[in-house]
Amino acid sequence: MTISVRLNDKDAELIRVYADMNNISLSDLVRNAVLEKIEDEYDLECYHKAMEEYKKNPKTYTMEEVKKELGL
Repeated sequence: MTISVRLNDKDAELIRVYADMNNISLSDLVRNAVLEKIEDEYDLECYHKAMEEYKKNPKTYTMEEVKKELGL
């Protein structure tokens, strides 16, 4: 799949220089940046859901309790 992105000259040069400095292609740089952004937002959503659940039931366990429960 091909995706086009319109950039002004200043932004395009900055991105190109950054890719060159890190010895990666523009495609890899953009792909990695987009996937990282998606992952960060997903992680943040998971965090918010976990905090909501914790606030409803703020029970915590020690590491020893977890090991015992899991039979480790």
